[in-house]
Amino acid sequence: MAQTAELTTDPDYVEAELDYIVDDGIPAVRYLDWPEMEHLAHKPAYEKHLVRIHNGRADPDQFTLPSHGFAFVDHHTKVKDFFDEDEVRSVYYLETEALIQAHSGGASRVLVFDHTLRTAEQARQQADRVRKAVYSVHNDYTERSAPQRVRDFLPEDEAEAALKRRYAIIQTWRSIAPRVERDPLALCDGRTIPEEGFIPYERRYRYRTGETYHISYNPAHHWFWFPQMTREEALVFKVYDTDASAGVRFTAHTAFDDPNTPPDAAIRESIEMRALVFY
Repeated sequence: MAQTAELTTDPDYVEAELDYIVDDGIPAVRYLDWPEMEHLAHKPAYEKHLVRIHNGRADPDQFTLPSHGFAFVDHHTKVKDFFDEDEVRSVYYLETEALIQAHSGGASRVLVFDHTLRTAEQARQQADRVRKAVYSVHNDYTERSAPQRVRDFLPEDEAEAALKRRYAIIQTWRSIAPRVERDPLALCDGRTIPEEGFIPYERRYRYRTGETYHISYNPAHHWFWFPQMTREEALVFKVYDTDASAGVRFTAHTAFDDPNTPPDAAIRESIEMRALVFY
């Protein structure tokens, strides 16, 4: 008889392999829609490291954006269909702005500017904003790409004024299926990430260049996950902050293969939201 995916007593931790970038001293570069430039790409290499990932449900209230770089929250949504672009923009953008505002530590303005849906269902991956999960330790914005996002979404005069004050980029992540049964998200306690090992990874398009940090391995990293996340729970995490005194500035994260996943577990489907946060 096939093993059935059921809610069980969650372990204190799991041990799983995470993909870390190999630091060869050269920033990684990928060309997304520019085939004639592909010969200039520098594709990164990754190495697997077995790490212990702790169950954050054991003490969820300890996690805050200043202390760890992320928070785990109960959060009801009125969205019926996350694959409906209009509904996401008209309903979930406003819900997300309110959620991030509540965890921002006193922001004066929150502006959601982007979202990404993720699924293992290949037919849906052909649609705009629908991708597969990312299996590499990374942080979504860098010292270069974060201010560029401010310039991308604010009028020039307003952007230049905003760049002179504190701002951050804060994201949310949630399941859009009833619960996460495979490929959960792991987050690294930002206090345990040394100020090293941040490897720029450029994604060059014909019309713009995006840049993220992929992270090289360090045994000091301390990882958490929240088993069986439901559709009514969310993660809020910081991926950039100009204020070094405000606690954690970056949060490394990645999908991972939970060794306890039943063979017939449902595919993971999730949504990420990205917001500019001004103080």
